[in-house]
Amino acid sequence: MNTTPSSERVHIGFFGLRNAGKSSVVNAVTGQSLAVVSDVKGTTTDPVQKAMELLPLGPVVIIDTPGIDDEGALGELRIQKTKEVLAKTDIALLVTDVRQPLNEAETALLRLFEEREIPYLIVYNKCDLVGSVPEETDNALGVSAVTGMNIHRLKEKTATLVKGQAQEKRIVADLLAAGDTVVLVTPIDEAAPKGRLILPQQQTIRDILDADAMAVVTKETTLAKTLASLASPPRMVITDSQAFAEVAGIVPADVPLTSFSILFVRYKSDLVAAAKGAAMLDRLRDGDKVLISEGCTHHRQCGDIGTVKLPRLIKKHTGKDIAFEFTSGGTFPDDLSDYALVIHCGACMLNEREMRSRAARAKNAAIPMTNYGIAIAHMNGILRRSLAPFPEASAALDE
Repeated sequence: MNTTPSSERVHIGFFGLRNAGKSSVVNAVTGQSLAVVSDVKGTTTDPVQKAMELLPLGPVVIIDTPGIDDEGALGELRIQKTKEVLAKTDIALLVTDVRQPLNEAETALLRLFEEREIPYLIVYNKCDLVGSVPEETDNALGVSAVTGMNIHRLKEKTATLVKGQAQEKRIVADLLAAGDTVVLVTPIDEAAPKGRLILPQQQTIRDILDADAMAVVTKETTLAKTLASLASPPRMVITDSQAFAEVAGIVPADVPLTSFSILFVRYKSDLVAAAKGAAMLDRLRDGDKVLISEGCTHHRQCGDIGTVKLPRLIKKHTGKDIAFEFTSGGTFPDDLSDYALVIHCGACMLNEREMRSRAARAKNAAIPMTNYGIAIAHMNGILRRSLAPFPEASAALDE
């Protein structure tokens, strides 16, 4: 199905107390029975996430969260899940009962929105039960999920916040001119999905075409023949990180070379910080812990890059007894203090907000964080070459 990936959609989170009507507002906004609605407090027990097209906003991910005033040990877990959603929330809607003043839990949540610089709206729900509607302000609106009052206006105000967040970012197109040729090296091994290319490859091809450039796709085994068949050298070669060493030995030194993974850390996070973080690979000691984190939850193959190939390469590079821990999907530690280094995938399945949140956690804990492609390039002695298209990141290697 030809749809916008969830990682490229604006993530809109609905937050609030139990029984404030979050789920009813979600259903009214989406026009679907996306969330279960009940008069019983705590009906929403886990975040509910749905990718959809929502006019006038366009492609979005709607997230309904459990009540932030849930009780008991299980309630604490639900509250923690709600806070985890904040890491990927681009726009936050605090749904509150208009008949009650904001309580301590709600004001604490508003502080979190502000601390994390998340644009937000306060949605005063259940206005059909009172005689007057609160005055609309820049960040507040009265609605009724039951009657539909001001629901369209809520979507309009949310769309305004979305537009305020919009930034024109490109994966590689800003490095290209119309008519350029880019060669993409996409190994097809046991870990490759049957019948399709992986998401970073698909998105990069589309970005190249949007630049009116030409994408030539080949495997590492046919790369030399592909390059020889071109009338002139390509503007750039982009490879899967796993084939970095082999590809670097084939591509002429005067042809820019980088990887999909490096392009994506530039696209979604901080390439300069990731470039600096690779130096930690040379300083690891016996007993150090390295966290290897993937944003997706694909089935692990016997030659999986994150759990097999990277640890093997790191042990060979360092000659040290390194302890490895792994996370995947939406799981990522709040406390990174036990780790000497964090190595993250290209994050094609995570939105920019969540990837930057993870990078910020590492920075705040003073833990170096790098990226699969950068780490592999460093350990193969080709990092400077792979960063040559990005002067700021390349210069960071000398700092």
